[in-house]
Amino acid sequence: MKRYLVKPGEKVDLSKWDPSDTGDFKGGKKEGFAEIAKLNEKLEALQELLYAEHKHKVLVVLQAMDTGGKDGVIRRVFDGVNPQGVRVASFKIPTQEELDHDYLWRVHKVTPGSGQMVIFNRSHYEDVLVVRVHNLVPSDVWKKRFDQINQFERLLAENGTTIIKFYLHINLDEQKERLQARLDEPDKNWKFSLGDLKERKLWPDYMQAYEEVLSKTSTNHAPWYIVPANRKWYRDLVISSILVDTLESLKMEFPKSEESLDGIMIE
Repeated sequence: MKRYLVKPGEKVDLSKWDPSDTGDFKGGKKEGFAEIAKLNEKLEALQELLYAEHKHKVLVVLQAMDTGGKDGVIRRVFDGVNPQGVRVASFKIPTQEELDHDYLWRVHKVTPGSGQMVIFNRSHYEDVLVVRVHNLVPSDVWKKRFDQINQFERLLAENGTTIIKFYLHINLDEQKERLQARLDEPDKNWKFSLGDLKERKLWPDYMQAYEEVLSKTSTNHAPWYIVPANRKWYRDLVISSILVDTLESLKMEFPKSEESLDGIMIE
């Protein structure tokens, strides 16, 4: 899955990344689901180990255009993990209290503690994406945020947080199909918003903004992965594989009992 890693300093051109790619996986959807099920079992076990060891912290960042599949990833990839050790944080329009602080204040307070995995559904990157595209702050303000975000993530990493960032890459045609499905299927109507159509018109601006984010903020301590997301099953397979590989690399162990358990009998 390293093919989807954005190397530090790499200049990203999203038009060269195929959102319908399935890599070397030729088994199709049915075989893909079987592989995802195996990976999910591994992820469950590794997350339990993370929680028990109470040493590492894991932050998973999900970013995408509307309909990109962030909610779907959370439902499917993390299906079955222990909710005691996993939390989802979503970032909507800032409250007045949040606006009264620096833009990273609301982010820092929901980062993971020891033994925890936190999933950001959108993130601090909204402050160099939406803010930029909609001209909510001057360019000289948001341009400084790339270095600030890199420093913030380095602070987290140096204090024991493993950071994995996923950009779910779909194309304009796929978004059209998914938005149309929200209109056509009654049980999906609640997902549709007229605001989605306004944002869709800004697609080129968002692509330019994402390209700069991916180019400037993929680091060794907080890498970005560009995940082909037109095919939902392959999207989930890629993310599951990267998560399992990353957690296995932490070399975690269950803690030893504080007392000897030899000779204890339960009556």
